[in-house]
Amino acid sequence: MVFIGKAIKYGDNVSTDQIFPGRYTYQLLTEEQMAEHALEDLDPGFPARSVRGDIIVAGRNWGCGSAREQAVKCIRQKGIRAIICKSIARIYYRNCVNEGLIPIVCPEAADAIRDGDDVSVDLDRGIITARGARYSFPLFPEFVRSILECGGLIPSVKREMQEKGRK
Repeated sequence: MVFIGKAIKYGDNVSTDQIFPGRYTYQLLTEEQMAEHALEDLDPGFPARSVRGDIIVAGRNWGCGSAREQAVKCIRQKGIRAIICKSIARIYYRNCVNEGLIPIVCPEAADAIRDGDDVSVDLDRGIITARGARYSFPLFPEFVRSILECGGLIPSVKREMQEKGRK
């Protein structure tokens, strides 16, 4: 699987509260409403300037803070395909996989990529291409890859149940 997107760049220690402000946690009911408030405290222009297929590039400790699932859902709902970062909070990583948002840890790429750069990701080979350079990242384990390719954990389980039902 290969995809290309424009980079939207952020720094270190972006918390789940900055990604999806806690004041909306119990007010907004739909993922579309959540997406309109994605990153509003950090980057108020994000909802208007991001387009389906964009890739977030970030520094260290992306998604630190609470285990707020809305902080992944709002990003995915905006059509962001992947997050390339120096490091990612453990719970945020797992929430990304569960929601089908691809979390890639590749410090070298995160350092080199600039806001607005075209970025190509080859999940089959573990290669990021940007600014005329190639960066390697570890391949996802097969079970994680399967979840991501299905668009998240729930679609993956549904597919597995359908396949078992046909046998």
